[in-house]
Amino acid sequence: MKDADLFQLGIGLETGAHEEGSHGPIAANSNIACELLDEDRHDHFIRRDGKVFAGTHLIIEVMDGHGLDDEARIQKAFRDCVEECGATLLHIHTHKFSPQGVSGVAVLSESHISVHTWPEIGYGAFDVFMCGDAQPWKAVDVLKAAFGTENVRVKELLRGDGIVGSEEAAA
Repeated sequence: MKDADLFQLGIGLETGAHEEGSHGPIAANSNIACELLDEDRHDHFIRRDGKVFAGTHLIIEVMDGHGLDDEARIQKAFRDCVEECGATLLHIHTHKFSPQGVSGVAVLSESHISVHTWPEIGYGAFDVFMCGDAQPWKAVDVLKAAFGTENVRVKELLRGDGIVGSEEAAA
């Protein structure tokens, strides 16, 4: 894509984003890796336990939930998650299906929260992905309360883990 195409799509040229393929994978010993490790850099990468990664992505399965067909309730749950996790809300978009079910996304400065629900079986599939200082694990209790259940499964992914080697992160 050309710069004009990116501008037309609404992608901010001021972010420093590059055309796909213009930079290869980040090598652990590259200058880019060193820049990622610079403590003064405001990249929102997380540095924890000798690792540097882009963000924490939680796959949260709400089971035996109530109100999973209620768009307003889901939007409130998104807002409550954002507030509790210390994130920054940019936009919420939800869609109510007929006869039932809701899909939605909350776009955050720190990434996103998304959902697709099957209210007929009390199931909601949530993704909570946050970088920087946000605390995505706090969303788990918010979702339990919002949908009246303790029956929740969570899997954690460290997005971007391994882009920068742990040896460099420990230095």
